[in-house]
Amino acid sequence: MARVLVLYYSTYGHVETMAGAIAEGARGAGATVTIKRVPEIAPREVLEQAGAKLDQAAPEASPQELDQYDAIILGCPTRYGRMAAQMAQFWDQTGGLWARGALLGKVGSAFTSTASQHGGQETTLMAMHTMFFHHGMVLVGLPYAAAGQLTLDEISGGSPYGATTIAGGKGERQPSANELELARFQGRHVAGIAAKLHG
Repeated sequence: MARVLVLYYSTYGHVETMAGAIAEGARGAGATVTIKRVPEIAPREVLEQAGAKLDQAAPEASPQELDQYDAIILGCPTRYGRMAAQMAQFWDQTGGLWARGALLGKVGSAFTSTASQHGGQETTLMAMHTMFFHHGMVLVGLPYAAAGQLTLDEISGGSPYGATTIAGGKGERQPSANELELARFQGRHVAGIAAKLHG
């Protein structure tokens, strides 16, 4: 049975919602799933003024625990086409894991949220992919077998690089049914591959 960590950062709750769908899919494939978030580094008063979602139930993760899992699925909103500082700061603390090859051969996958359809979804996902490559991880995306990627009758996230959602300029749009199903597919897909590699 694969051990999967869904590790996310979410300012307004969109990535948190996607993380739940990713976890649901992975559990459906028989994995043991843990959902955690990276620590917040912005001052609380700044977050409150911005209307950030501060009541997220997932416990905070430590970089030192990453080697306990067979697969790590990262979720992070975009910041100008790259990952948020909170996620980058978390991974900047993994030098010790890198030095001893602790994540070598483990599965890595990513998902994201942007304000607009073309707001840096794929570059943000690829920024997370870059970290996986440096750790020697096996990269898994979202294949076109997830047919919701090909929908043309609605605006929707979704990329072969990973599941995505479009939040709107003011965060007013929540993940759609199609986007959540793409996230569940990715969770199932990652869990299945991790089970084959580590089962």
